[in-house]
Amino acid sequence: MENRVRVIGAGLAGCEAAYQLSRRGVSVTLCEMKPQKYTPAHVSPSYAELVCSNSLRSDALTNAVGLLKEEMRRLGSLIMEAADSTRVEAGSALAVDRVKFSEYVTQKIRSDPNIEVSEGEVTSLGDGVTVVATGPLTSDAFSDYLGRYLGESYLSFFDASSPIVDAQTLDMDKIYARSRYDKGEASYLNCPMTKEEYETFYNALISASLAPLHDFDEREQKINVFEGCMPVEEMARRGTDTLRYGNLKPVGLPDPKTGKEPYAVVQLRRENDEGTMYNLVGFQTHLTFGEQKRVFSLIPGLENAVFLRYGVMHRNTFMDSPKLLTPSYSLRRNENIFFAGQMTGVEGYVESASSGLVAGVCAAMKAQGRDAPDFTPDTVIGSLAHYISDPNVYFFQPMNANFGLITPLENRVKGGKRAKYEAYAARSLEKIEELRKLI
Repeated sequence: MENRVRVIGAGLAGCEAAYQLSRRGVSVTLCEMKPQKYTPAHVSPSYAELVCSNSLRSDALTNAVGLLKEEMRRLGSLIMEAADSTRVEAGSALAVDRVKFSEYVTQKIRSDPNIEVSEGEVTSLGDGVTVVATGPLTSDAFSDYLGRYLGESYLSFFDASSPIVDAQTLDMDKIYARSRYDKGEASYLNCPMTKEEYETFYNALISASLAPLHDFDEREQKINVFEGCMPVEEMARRGTDTLRYGNLKPVGLPDPKTGKEPYAVVQLRRENDEGTMYNLVGFQTHLTFGEQKRVFSLIPGLENAVFLRYGVMHRNTFMDSPKLLTPSYSLRRNENIFFAGQMTGVEGYVESASSGLVAGVCAAMKAQGRDAPDFTPDTVIGSLAHYISDPNVYFFQPMNANFGLITPLENRVKGGKRAKYEAYAARSLEKIEELRKLI
């Protein structure tokens, strides 16, 4: 078998897979349709472009995604190397400068002597070992081809991304800096609302006009929105207080001017290292641009905010992976074909990159005639791989990293939830060290 693997797609998962292949001495052809063709959500020719948010979420080992990131670091992840090199302050979370992050990944890929970049849209699979990582916005032509090739129906839903505002146009007399419960640095900006201000904002939000869907898949008649990225207006329609117990929860964020928690709080998170841009946390939206300006300007402190980017909705397609894939992300009926990224049903930037790491390692071993190791469900990275390939999962939905996916501990841990999660982390990192010796 020729020691060359084709990777289709230069997003987070594809770049991670290509990098892992190269590290193991495998030649790679990385196929990317940008800059010849762009999806509706992408604007940069750089690789690993972040669209929905600049946050990679919690960095704590007692949080599943935080533990996943540490596992990936120890396994030599390119995406984590890039994230750590371009991070911006975000309290206890890991957030990055999106432009610098993509540029970092692009430079690493393009300077790698084992990786050859092939620009242009791919519309079919060839022979040999291949990793498909075309992302949540797989082109129509290739998506149609995969549907025929796999013989399985695709399930579609729409993700939404939050608006970004110019920091210099915020009214800092009304806004205060604070992280929830004062954990980490006060890197979040908080817009406090009184009951009257909240009700005015709420009523405007639920009555605002939505943007048409003509830019995306017109054949899709029903919009299935994943709970982890639900538009703020859809969440609000569930009830008057839904946002106050969700995105706008004021608990742990007392206003220093009053010493009391506001009725509701809108949080802004730094978007870049310089702190010139902030995004509205949890404000993924499908409102028209004009309505976003009108409604979100009702938020105290944002009355005169300049919106550098409005929120958009974009299509996301994922496979019925439990019927199709193995824990190495290879097809059950053709183990030369691997899939990675959100199309496999892992949800989130970090999770997508982790699938690329596993697929890249396993594809390298396949190309070299070696048996791939089992990424055990005792780890977060392995638990995701086993979840998306579990044939006992009948009503498959995308999944974020969480401790509920990991193999339960053998012995009961005293000391509460934190002690339990610490035990998970200790066991996981021990397993990762064992895995490093095999790959």
